[in-house]
Amino acid sequence: MSIAAVVLAAGASRRLGRPKQLVEYAGEPLVRRAARAALEAGCAPVLVVTGAGAGEVEAALAGLTVTAVRNEGWSEGVASSIRAGVEAGARATPPCDGVLLLLVDQPAVDAPLLRELLDGFSACGGARIVACSYGGGLGVPAVFPRSRFAALAALRGDRGAKALLAADPDVVAVPFPAGARDVDTDAELPQPAARP
Repeated sequence: MSIAAVVLAAGASRRLGRPKQLVEYAGEPLVRRAARAALEAGCAPVLVVTGAGAGEVEAALAGLTVTAVRNEGWSEGVASSIRAGVEAGARATPPCDGVLLLLVDQPAVDAPLLRELLDGFSACGGARIVACSYGGGLGVPAVFPRSRFAALAALRGDRGAKALLAADPDVVAVPFPAGARDVDTDAELPQPAARP
């Protein structure tokens, strides 16, 4: 199955006070880490939705086979970035069977996790949403089938896809306890691994 990845990287990181997309973890910016994980998992195309600080964020992706999707309406909130990414994914050639939505501020996300989501999507014939389970609920990263593109495109404001996940009784859940850890403040910034 063909899955387009949509990396949501357009926010202004107001709580952090600087672009979280560019925060380094394990030697690379978070946005590059997320895009690289999607590439290594086999997603194609990998679409990185940029907005605030777009030039710097896109520069951090140099050398990766990704497509930047500029979201001029990023200040509306995350829903506008989801719409921009899904619309770009819907126009992909060849047509994709689904989109994998992921954020840049979940440092524990890696290629093996994304492959597990893609495998779950293939196992159900691409007919169901496959989402991560953490913190007592469902969240991204998550794979949405083409049949849900219209619902994603209808999202508005600073609300992501959680409401769609919560309303769907057939979501395939993939346990990912570390998904609850994200980066919104300095206290949540990833710490470098201790040297042996």
